[in-house]
Amino acid sequence: MAGLEAFPARYGNVAFVLVAYCFLNFWMAFMVGKARKKYNVPYPTLYAVESENKEAKLFNCVQRGHQNSLELMPVFFMLMMLGGIRHPCPSVVLGSIYIVTRYFYFTGYSTGDPQKRLTIGKYGLLPLIGLMGCTISFGISLHLGTSASSTCYFSSIRGK
Repeated sequence: MAGLEAFPARYGNVAFVLVAYCFLNFWMAFMVGKARKKYNVPYPTLYAVESENKEAKLFNCVQRGHQNSLELMPVFFMLMMLGGIRHPCPSVVLGSIYIVTRYFYFTGYSTGDPQKRLTIGKYGLLPLIGLMGCTISFGISLHLGTSASSTCYFSSIRGK
C-alpha cells in the first residue's frame, strides 16, 4: 500500500495501544453515566453541588477521574504517535503501562477517596516521561536528518 512504507515495522502496535486507550475511555464514560443515575446527577450538570446532593463527592470523584484522563488524552496520543515513529516498541510498552496506571487512577478515584487514585495511578507520569524521550529522539533525528525509524528491540522475535 502506498505510504505505509513511511512507517517503521511494528508501528501498527502503536495504533493498537491507542485503540486500547479508546476502549478504556469508553468504559470510563460508561461508569460516569452509571454514577449519574446512581447519584441522581442529570445532564448537563458536569459536577454535583454538595448543598444540593448529599452524595455529590462520590459522583464528582468518578467524574473527575474521567475528566483528568480526557485532559491528558491528547498529550498521550501525540507522544505515542510521534515517539512511536522512531521507537515503536518502547512506545508500545510505555503506552501499555500508562493505560494500566490510568485504569487504577480512575478506579481509585471512583471510590470517593481522591487519595486512592495515587496508589498505582501516581506512576502514570513515568511512562509519559518515557514517551517524551521517544518523541524528543524522533525530533532530534528529524532535525539532524538521520533515519527517523529505529529498529525494534524485539524484531528478532518475529522477523523484521
